[in-house]
Amino acid sequence: MKLTFNLTRLTTIFLLLILTTWTSCKKERSNDSNAQEEYASQASSEADAESEIIYNEIFDNVMGVNNDVGMAGTGVFGRANITSDGSGTTARTQACPDVTITHLDPVNAFPVRIVLDFGTGCTGRDGHLRSGKIIIVYTNRLIIPDAKATTTFENFKFDEIKVEGTHIITNLSTPVSNTNPTLIHKWKVVVDGGKLTKPNGNYTEWNSIKYIIQLEGSLTPYIPLDDIYKIEGNANGKVKRGDLLIAWRTEITEPLIKKFSCRWIVKGVLKVTRLNLSTNSPWLAAINYGTGYCDNKAVVTINGISHEITLP
Repeated sequence: MKLTFNLTRLTTIFLLLILTTWTSCKKERSNDSNAQEEYASQASSEADAESEIIYNEIFDNVMGVNNDVGMAGTGVFGRANITSDGSGTTARTQACPDVTITHLDPVNAFPVRIVLDFGTGCTGRDGHLRSGKIIIVYTNRLIIPDAKATTTFENFKFDEIKVEGTHIITNLSTPVSNTNPTLIHKWKVVVDGGKLTKPNGNYTEWNSIKYIIQLEGSLTPYIPLDDIYKIEGNANGKVKRGDLLIAWRTEITEPLIKKFSCRWIVKGVLKVTRLNLSTNSPWLAAINYGTGYCDNKAVVTINGISHEITLP
């Protein structure tokens, strides 16, 4: 009986140890899993926000070269107005960047190719260092319906981030009505094969289809800095951080508000969904760009917890 009692007691203790160890390991694995899910959601949210800002600036720069092809004074050009003499190839220089204008048709003003050359490094008024070239081909002035601008990049970097892909702007403006010819300004902006690569090897792949619609400033067409626009659409991408490769898609749930006087999105909400998660997962993320104030902050909310991020 004594021997039997000891074996039973030993077996009970052994089973308790197994149960305790299993519960502890399960809890640890659960905590690790939660931490990894949160990290993946935050990484995809930050990558999408960074892509949104960098490629949104490309729109501003393409539009802002001069009044011949867009609306002078947006993006890196500030209020500068660079014009072509219409005689073929010309080059005008300001502090940042050098601008080369080439008319591809000897008779007509369009198509025209414009190269923004930042050289080996040029610091803009916003304090960011840009290098390499942005190359744009315009079919017409971008405020004209059906006009298109196709942008590619040659060793272009924003600070230390290498920017790649094809950026296409198409004017979809239409009259208010059959009796009112005033245009409602609207552009479709496609980023195809976008890629942002950092020196440590981390990168973001990004594809986007957005629609930009003018809300204010149409009565002052030559003063773009009072223009306000809303942005709608969606995007998808992959971000590599170390050994992790995370895929996601985004949908604008509250229109993003864009002011030409500010280089960041000032308002609106994006929903970020990782591709391997269900739509009711707690690890879906929301990016809130604020209430309209111009700053470089946004708030990412994941599983009810908010984190402030700094935009480039």
